[in-house]
Amino acid sequence: MKKDLKSLMMLGAILLLIGAVLMVNQLTIAPYLYTIGALLFGYVQVFHGKYEGQSLVIRRLRRLQIFGAIMLVVTGIPMFTMHHNEWILAMAIAAIFELYTAWRIPIELKKEK
Repeated sequence: MKKDLKSLMMLGAILLLIGAVLMVNQLTIAPYLYTIGALLFGYVQVFHGKYEGQSLVIRRLRRLQIFGAIMLVVTGIPMFTMHHNEWILAMAIAAIFELYTAWRIPIELKKEK
């Protein structure tokens, strides 16, 4: 991945984290920071994390990773509309998919080589 895309992804991840932490304290800027971060993070994962190989396992993991990125963006909706902690469930689902794929994809890429 190019250096500018890694920087964009890192900025998105930092904004995600800051937005989630501020949302616990019910600050009004939190959903905006979180959603912008989720859009940046998701954009890089979905459009610039392509896999051109033949492994069905890695293709499945990429679909899970894309689903996790979409769930991160969808988490922003309850942050804006609901005033309790319902957003935590959507973010937990997204985090599980993102962590699992971040751990498994490099292992499968090594096996493929």
